[in-house]
Amino acid sequence: MSIRSETGPSHPRIYDAIGVGYARLRRPDPRIAAHIERALVGARTVVNVGAGAGSYEPDDREVVAVEPSAAMIAQRAPGVVVRGVGEALPFRDGAFDAALAILTIHHWLDPAAGLQELRRAAGRVVVFGFEPAATRNFWLVRDYVPAAAAFDDDYAPTVDMVCDALGTASVASVPIPHDCTDGFLAAYWRRPERYLDDSVRASISTLARCVPADVEPGLERLRRDLASGAWAERYADLLDREEADFGYRLIVRE
Repeated sequence: MSIRSETGPSHPRIYDAIGVGYARLRRPDPRIAAHIERALVGARTVVNVGAGAGSYEPDDREVVAVEPSAAMIAQRAPGVVVRGVGEALPFRDGAFDAALAILTIHHWLDPAAGLQELRRAAGRVVVFGFEPAATRNFWLVRDYVPAAAAFDDDYAPTVDMVCDALGTASVASVPIPHDCTDGFLAAYWRRPERYLDDSVRASISTLARCVPADVEPGLERLRRDLASGAWAERYADLLDREEADFGYRLIVRE
């Protein structure tokens, strides 16, 4: 693996603390990957910004990853990695056919500036993100851990804001399968018992950022509701679904 240090804005190194389990618990889901792969058709060179442990990076193209966290870089497969941030990409204009940003822009200090950098460095921009309002409406957050919505409310750009920063872009819904292998916030929407696992929550930044006092009472209520059957009764409409829309979107600028 080739790693080069680059200067840039000073990002909080949140993933040096919470990212250690990402390679195990945040495995790419093939159904989500298919959406991303279609958006990359024809691109030979790709820069993956906020690349983390490398989820959803194509293995049949030339990929350069940009990532600030040493803990995330340590989990990556061999490849070229630049230690840096989205707001200051050390590449010439149009250096890549496509730029990827996968569930990352809500952690950037200046998402609009970072998206402009993606536009500058690549002919096509592919963003997999979410609508922040959907976080607040997700059953886990709405009914058990409402404090978890605070970070996304404050920092996550809306889909409209992403489109404004990118210019003309297409937006497509990405439904989440009930057995999703990528353990982001809504991945366990039909497997509520998984949210009681400390390691699972540690790999979901929305929950990992919360102080325990804001999370534990709600988790205890969830534990009781699962044991009593109240959860299954309240969310019976979810139990027969194979997939559902929780506000995750694929945004593509050609």
